Amino acid sequence: MKNKKVAFYTLGCKVNQYETNAMIQEFKNSGYEIVEFDDIADIYIVNTCTVTNMADRKSRQMLRKVKELNPNAILVACGCYAQVAKDELEKIPEIDLILGTNEKKDIVKYVEEKSSDKNNIITDVLHEEEYSDFGDVTFTEKTRAVIKVQDGCDRFCSYCIIPYARGHIRSRKRESVISEITKMAKDGIKEVVITGIHLASYGRDFDNGYRLIDLLEDINKIDGIKRIRLRFIRANTNNRRVC
Repeated sequence: MKNKKVAFYTLGCKVNQYETNAMIQEFKNSGYEIVEFDDIADIYIVNTCTVTNMADRKSRQMLRKVKELNPNAILVACGCYAQVAKDELEKIPEIDLILGTNEKKDIVKYVEEKSSDKNNIITDVLHEEEYSDFGDVTFTEKTRAVIKVQDGCDRFCSYCIIPYARGHIRSRKRESVISEITKMAKDGIKEVVITGIHLASYGRDFDNGYRLIDLLEDINKIDGIKRIRLRFIRANTNNRRVC
């Protein structure tokens, strides 16, 4: 399937944006061409969101739109909505492959191994204990880089579905974060946006007492980085499913 065109559409938060960048990088490294979502592509990937009813509806709308662009394309639904609403997505005949949140890391493999039938590959994130690391994600189309350092949430608020879509708190190792940002700084990136599902919980799953403030101090020591921003998932109890 090499040399084929791949298009992405991303819904939701900065974490999803980071993971789309990671998937784009994987496809580029594997010889695929990345095109705009409105272009004719061989593979369309919709990185879904499920924090609100509107996000659910938008995810379904974008998934149904793809086959209008190219009826012969492979359509992949991945991400949070795919994780928690597999049964709903299975009712959409246009979808060829459904992947959960943890399966994004190996998306190229799943696309290339896809059979002629509809495939669903979704692991139970509530049983995941280790952070799913994409490695050094240096692809970005912006002058500031989004850096994901944490996943999951242990709050289990009554109005929020995020823990079921993202699992328990899992923090990215310091060495991985520093390696990624150091490479981006060498490429000219001067500003980074540190993000996670429940960013303030970074490090709580570590035994060494290393926390978010320690990570920020280490990032601040990297040559070339001039500004560090933090991006939290905004709370909004007026809409269901928001963390």
